[in-house]
Amino acid sequence: MPDEATQEKKLITLKTFFESVPPGKTIDIKNIACKKRAGHGGYYYPMNLPELHLHCDTDTCNGIRFFEPLDTEHLQQKKKSEHFVTYQCRNCKRTEKTYTFWAYLSDDGINGYVFKFGENPTFGPPTPARVITLIGAERDYYLKGRRSENQGLGIAAFAYYRRVIENQKDKILNEIIRVSKKLGAEQEVLDDLEKAKTEIQFSKAVSEIKHGIPQTLLINGHNPLTLLHSALSEGLHAQTDEQCLELATSIRVVLTDLVERIANALKDENELNTAINRLLQSKNGEKNSTTMD
Repeated sequence: MPDEATQEKKLITLKTFFESVPPGKTIDIKNIACKKRAGHGGYYYPMNLPELHLHCDTDTCNGIRFFEPLDTEHLQQKKKSEHFVTYQCRNCKRTEKTYTFWAYLSDDGINGYVFKFGENPTFGPPTPARVITLIGAERDYYLKGRRSENQGLGIAAFAYYRRVIENQKDKILNEIIRVSKKLGAEQEVLDDLEKAKTEIQFSKAVSEIKHGIPQTLLINGHNPLTLLHSALSEGLHAQTDEQCLELATSIRVVLTDLVERIANALKDENELNTAINRLLQSKNGEKNSTTMD
């Protein structure tokens, strides 16, 4: 372990450890234990298990909620112990998150360090169902990319995500074409998108889109296809594993945002059409009533 001065600077809470640290790392923890208590064979220290802010994907929650531990764990000074802790969503009481780890309590009875073996569901932000729907047959490769990203395996994560984008190029373009048609895009835009589908490689397909895409799909004013192309064109051999990890994360974030924007654009248009139809029906009903009177 690091010396005391270095250790002091790197101490984090158990809350941060559970929520933000991927499996496979040993981390120094502050306030890992509560006040000692007497028991059979000496003293023990209850583990200071915190409430967590985690994503709950049930219909009643579908967002970040408070999770509370279902277990009580105990520590002993200067001893390593293995733990299996389950958290449950306080709101719906249905979603659970389980952590496996070992912990060591220092001789001060307050701080220590922890190693996370794993967690279920897996570490990292949830994958939106819309993304899984879009990538279709590449679902397994996408999830392998997520696992690689969570484990810090940059080259592997980049390779999996690139395969997903390349193989689902037409499906991504088809969804953009749907939005473009809904929003009344000019024929030149639609022609560019259709022509892009004839290209085998994603990078060449993007180069065919000269008239842009609907503004509602832009991410901070940038074309998401261009952003994806920029990341994918970097290549594996010219980058370190750390650089590939950054690129892989960027690819996932941009793809997820694009999928959400597509879904919202189609949803907004459907809601607008429904509202217009209702108003027209109401207006026609008033006219018929007036005619009958």
